Amino acid sequence: MYGRMRQRYLKEHRPSLYSSLILSEKLYPHLLEIDRAAHERMDAMLPRMMGAAGVTEELKARDPMRWVGLMNTLKVQVEETIFQELIFQ
Repeated sequence: MYGRMRQRYLKEHRPSLYSSLILSEKLYPHLLEIDRAAHERMDAMLPRMMGAAGVTEELKARDPMRWVGLMNTLKVQVEETIFQELIFQ
């Protein structure tokens, strides 16, 4: 997902870099690296943010709707960071 987003961004907003990566046959390794880094960042940041926001298994059992809402909010926040740091640079 993140690799495809990066490819679309490069193609639309950085065509010279996109062309250079294609010509040097480095586009797909670059996209794979972006995707891997984005997933690692998600896996690292989300648990820390869950702890800071008090999102626990106890909350999940006690108030599942609130837990889902908080998880969705945290995921969007982490993705926004990933977009700014990895995808749209």
